Formats: sequence, structure tokens, C-alpha cells
Amino acid sequence: MTSVAIWRALGGTDARRRSLWGCFLGFSIALWTKTEVVRIGLNNSSITDASILLKHYSAGAAILAIMYYIVAVYGRYPADGEMARAVRVARIIQRAATKTALVSFAAMTLMFFTIVDRSVPSDHFVSDHAGQWGATAYMTIFYVYLGSSSAICLYQWAGAYRREDRGLLRAGLGMMAFAMVLGVTYSFGRMLAMWYWLADQPSLAVAQRIDSSTEALQLLLFILFALGVSVPASEKGLRRARAWWSLARLYPMWRELMHVFPALPMEAPRSRYRELTRRDMDAELQLDRWVHDIADAIEKLRHHAPDGLMAAAQEKAPHGAVAQAHWMKAALAAKADGAPAGPAAAFEQHQAATQDGEVAWLRHVATAYRKSSPLQAQSLLATVEPAA
Repeated sequence: MTSVAIWRALGGTDARRRSLWGCFLGFSIALWTKTEVVRIGLNNSSITDASILLKHYSAGAAILAIMYYIVAVYGRYPADGEMARAVRVARIIQRAATKTALVSFAAMTLMFFTIVDRSVPSDHFVSDHAGQWGATAYMTIFYVYLGSSSAICLYQWAGAYRREDRGLLRAGLGMMAFAMVLGVTYSFGRMLAMWYWLADQPSLAVAQRIDSSTEALQLLLFILFALGVSVPASEKGLRRARAWWSLARLYPMWRELMHVFPALPMEAPRSRYRELTRRDMDAELQLDRWVHDIADAIEKLRHHAPDGLMAAAQEKAPHGAVAQAHWMKAALAAKADGAPAGPAAAFEQHQAATQDGEVAWLRHVATAYRKSSPLQAQSLLATVEPAA
């Protein structure tokens, strides 16, 4: 949680990122208060059981940040169609979240310093205070706030999960929704247990067993939530990684074509290292430009290539991508030999249904282009020029 909080702090300043940063920061502080050194140190300080109050403050602030995250995600959509109910809920949250949190924190603080028995520092607050009405009332405020917020998150993320088609994002939403199922179970399960203990005082062993089992449930909640929130970001990272890999594969072919037609690119090709490490342009946008640059270069090459060159390349190459690579190499050789511009030669362009399909095809072409030699290009030209 601490690592993700640091990562989120460096990720931007829009409403979503600020909310997620606040959420992970709050949860990381809450988890640190559970560690033995921090817990015992705070509980034995001048404010007895101070770790409990700090943990609940930080966890409550994290929940409030999640509420603002939901507003940032769902509150911006137009209030019509399938998203209308989610929008209405988000707007209700926006009006009520902060006030509810402040009232809850104020009530918890008052109870903590007045009716909660803190005569002896506790190591595990819930089990150590089993059967005590002051601690039960205090924890009821916190668990109602925590459980209700978890239920709202569950409603929003379960609905988004049903509507989402993208695999990784759907998986992330599913993990976040299931984490909130655990949050609701944890909150109201513990609250009911404490109220039951008012009527039937449990043994310390039983109380500690229930305490530790629900604590494990909460830790699983944190893991699922952190993974679920990180999955969409990892999806974007994977897309960037695929784009970067495609740029690395296309670079030699793209660079050679751009040197032949220097007016096509927006700027002159730089070294491979500088092109692949540039920070002034997103890798996916850069890849899109290169795809268009290559298509424009092929269109210009058609005016310098013999008309039968494509058919000759297809006779020699079993795969369409290899044939296109040989055609490009031979057409470049023809232009280098001084072939004047003329009518566009026949060329069989691969038709891809998506941008990803086009990039995948060009990667195959670039691989074959890299393996083809000038001798092969001249040989292919020789089979066409006599007929021309």
C-alpha cells in the first residue's frame, strides 16, 4: 500500500489520481498501525490505545477518498441512458460523503475519550474489549460508516463490471467489487459479533479467534483492492510496452523509407536510441505516425516501381508480408537507380480490420525487410524490367 501510494503521488494531479493517492495513503497508514512496533508504541503512549484512533482516522479518510474517486469517475457522465442510476448515486455521495465522515469522526473521537474503557492498553482492541458497551458503541459508528461506504463502492464497481468488455479492466473491476464484498462482510460481521458479545460474554480465546479470522479477511480485502486498482494502469502500461516493441521492430524499415522521402515525416529520423526513449511523444501516438509514414512512403514508391513488380514478388515469396517486403526493397532499388516517377504500379495492400492488426502486419513486413538483401532486390527487378 505504501509503494502504491508513492507511485500514485507521482502519477498526476487530476481528481481521480488525487483521490486514489489519498485512498492508498490512508490505507497504508492504517496498515502501519497494525504492525507490532507501531501498535505497541502508540498504545503505550500518553494517549492509551492511540493506534486505534489513528487507524480509524486514516482508514476513514481513505474511505472518503474512495467516495471522491467514485464521484470523479461516475459523476461526470451525462445523466441519461444506462449510466443514469450510477450518476445519481455518485451525486448523492458527493453531497453526503464529507458531512457523514466529519460527523462520524467527531462521534468516534468523543466516545473514544469518554465511554471507551482505556484503563489498560490493549493489543487487539476488538477482542480485548469484547462485551464492553462503550467500545461496542464506538466501533458501531466506525463499522456502519465503513460497511456503508463499502456497499456503495460494491454497487458502483459491480455495475461497471457488468458493463465492461475489456478483459483486464473487467478483471480489475471484479477484484475491486469482491474486495468490497469482503469489506461489507468484515464491517457488519464484526459489528454484529460485538453486539452479540454484550448479551453473551465470550471467552478471550473465542474473541481472539474471531478477531484474527476477520483480520485476515481485511488483509485479503487490501490485497484485492490494490491489485484491482492497479490492473487498469497495468493495461495501459502493457499497451505502451507493445507500442514500444513495435517501434523497435519497425525502426530500420521506417528510417530507410524516411531517408528516401524526407518530406514525409514531421521531423527527420533520429538514432534508434533517441527515437525509442523520447519523452515528448506517447509511444502509441508515435507508432500511429510511423504507420502513416510507411503507408505514404509505399504510395510514393508505387510511382517508381515497375508495374509487374508486385506479381513477381508474390511468385517468389509464399507469404504476403514477405512479398511486400521484397517489393519495397526492389522499388527502393529502382528509385535509387534513377527510375523516374510515373503512373502508380500495381500493389496489393494488406487490409487490416484494426490498428493493432495493421501494426502486427507491418512487424512481419519489417522482419522480412530486414532479412532481404540488395542482391535479392536487384534479382527481382531483373525479372520484371525485360517485360517492362
